[in-house]
Amino acid sequence: MKRLFYLVDSIDSVESISADLHERGITDWRFHIFSKDEAGLYTHRLHSASVLDKTDLPRFVERGMIIGALFTLFFVIPMAIWGGLGWPIAAYVAMGVFAVLAGGWLGGFGGIGTENYRIRKYHNDIEAGRHLVMVDVPKADVAQMKELMALNHPEAELQGESSSFNNPFAAANDKVHAVH
Repeated sequence: MKRLFYLVDSIDSVESISADLHERGITDWRFHIFSKDEAGLYTHRLHSASVLDKTDLPRFVERGMIIGALFTLFFVIPMAIWGGLGWPIAAYVAMGVFAVLAGGWLGGFGGIGTENYRIRKYHNDIEAGRHLVMVDVPKADVAQMKELMALNHPEAELQGESSSFNNPFAAANDKVHAVH
């Protein structure tokens, strides 16, 4: 899946885009709007982006779980093999599962307060009152969707595209890094 990003000035245009996309079979699960005007989205019955789209919560949870898994790999497993504590294997498995889950939980604290890395570059536009429309389409349909939007909605400015899946180590500039 690819995610296409469009900036639109008018909420009426966003409503028109939403109706057009729904006519073409694109459900609300594949179409998200990020706007400062949440009340306007509600009154126009438009699908607002969720907290998972607005924040880096999923990406930071994934990072935390990876760190928990690494802790398990480098601390819990060696302790089970060479520790000589005589604990049952279930205790070590429980410690490993706890490390992964605790890592994800702790990572979530950082992600919930951080703006999503994909939409961070549109922050100033959104604060200025523009609306960010995000449409998820299969890779095979990207060219058709771009053509449809350009033909039916020229007021929607294509800003870019990216994968709709999170990369826990991606930055807004599409470079990979391990530290925020």
